[in-house]
Amino acid sequence: MVKLSENFGKRPTVLFFVPLAFTPVCTKTFCAVSKENHWDEFRKMGAAVYGISVDSPFTLEAWAKDQGITFPLLSDFNREVAPQYGVLAEDFKGFQQVCWRSVFVINSQGKIAHMWKAPAEDGNQYPDMDGVRKALEEEMAATA
Repeated sequence: MVKLSENFGKRPTVLFFVPLAFTPVCTKTFCAVSKENHWDEFRKMGAAVYGISVDSPFTLEAWAKDQGITFPLLSDFNREVAPQYGVLAEDFKGFQQVCWRSVFVINSQGKIAHMWKAPAEDGNQYPDMDGVRKALEEEMAATA
């Protein structure tokens, strides 16, 4: 169990939501975070980074091992977190009740500092890593 509120007052948090494990765009998204050094970069900026989907913890563990995903993946199997962020899709390309591809940066005070959501007409777009980086840089400057 991870409580995001435990980061509040300490460090920013980055949440990457994806619809489903083992799908091409979701895999490319999480592999980009892991293998293109985004995770290391964001951690060096003081952020906790998590990936979230509605897949079971067992599926996420297998996916992480299979693809070499190095940052923590969290299961929202009971669909409790995605609705709180407004990213539970009623229908995403024929799939019901999955996370909408999106990313949130939550500052150390627990406020959303950056939000990106794939547009409805093209849910296959990749998250805005530059926006994440900028929000974390602003957080670093504000807390320096």
